[in-house]
Amino acid sequence: MNFYIKSIVSAICITCSSIACAQIPDTQYSQGISYISGGVGEEESQAILAEAKQWPILLELSQLETGRGVWIFGAKIKITNAQNQVIFDAQADGPYMLINLPAGNYLLEGIYQEVLQKRSIAVKTALPQKISLFWKS
Repeated sequence: MNFYIKSIVSAICITCSSIACAQIPDTQYSQGISYISGGVGEEESQAILAEAKQWPILLELSQLETGRGVWIFGAKIKITNAQNQVIFDAQADGPYMLINLPAGNYLLEGIYQEVLQKRSIAVKTALPQKISLFWKS
């Protein structure tokens, strides 16, 4: 009987881990830079946040409505390098975006509902960072 219980527990663990792995959106590319965008739904959000430790940039996108933050999607994200060349240009499919930028200094621009926000960012090797962009409604 003990063998059967261990088998059932193992099967449940394997099933749960494969479900959690399946919840992260596919990796996409913009001008050679890999990224993952999404976070719609609790499972997908948790999968992206767990994966964020492996990526240099976690971008968090929200809008302030009547004093509270509301997650958004559809923001246009553009990143330029120190030579003012656009190296990344994509639209967010959810409130989170993981971006695999190499170490360096960049200008990040986010546009949502025609409102532009800019942030200077410095990416350092093996030092993931979260960048939050909030728009007012």
